[in-house]
Amino acid sequence: MAHPYFFGCPQWQHPAWNNVLPSGKAPLERYSKVFNCVEGNTTFYATPSHEQCLQWRLQVPGDFRFLLKFPRTITHDRLLSGVDAGMRDFLDIIAPLTDVLGPFLLQLPAAFGPEHLNNLWRFVDALPAPLKCTVEVRNKAFFSKGEAEKILNRGLRERHIARVCLDSRALFAATPDNDITLEAQRKKPRVPVHILSSGVAPVIRYIGHPELETNRRYLAPWVERIGSWIEQGIQPYFFLHMPDIGDALSLTELWTELLSHRLTGIEALSFREQQPQMGLF
Repeated sequence: MAHPYFFGCPQWQHPAWNNVLPSGKAPLERYSKVFNCVEGNTTFYATPSHEQCLQWRLQVPGDFRFLLKFPRTITHDRLLSGVDAGMRDFLDIIAPLTDVLGPFLLQLPAAFGPEHLNNLWRFVDALPAPLKCTVEVRNKAFFSKGEAEKILNRGLRERHIARVCLDSRALFAATPDNDITLEAQRKKPRVPVHILSSGVAPVIRYIGHPELETNRRYLAPWVERIGSWIEQGIQPYFFLHMPDIGDALSLTELWTELLSHRLTGIEALSFREQQPQMGLF
């Protein structure tokens, strides 16, 4: 299915999706028949092999985009300091994906503060062309609208780098009355929604409310903003999360329904029409 923007989930497989995604030989192939991008969370926790990257490349079309995360050893353990060799090794391994890479998701922990910004600039300036990244920060100083945030935003604009916008408002509006919601609220940061205009494609990560229909009011502003971006010829990246990731496909149905009312030519997803894929897994 063609989309006039980049749209996907934080992963490409989940047991709850087995019987609803289109048929195919592998989970990524099936996922890529519906979505045109994915968050590369897997590379944050473990670096794949070169051979695995070759297989991934064979399973997706040329207009698909991986937004891979750098390994946590680079971003979280070392805070981008002294990681040149690690970066080069990682880039060598994922080389088979070069033509289908979107910007890397450079996700930085709350421990990465204003005093570490020079590490960030050295790291992104060392990325070999044409590779790019998008930066997600979690330190409170970068959300205070003070000097630290101004310096961050100025540096990103100068380098034409997008600042990831994480919207977790719906998640934190939920009553934490079950283990899944409690765990999601524990893991996800509760930060203000700050959008930076930097002249490059925006990257939005939306974390949903566990009650599907409640997301309508939280998605409504994004329907208007993303609809406007698309009308301007901008192709944002929009990722949809749920506390239980098995529910993410239902959230994508709701999202595309809402966007289809805003823009002509947008087709709403309906996974209920898929036939059961018994025996594939």
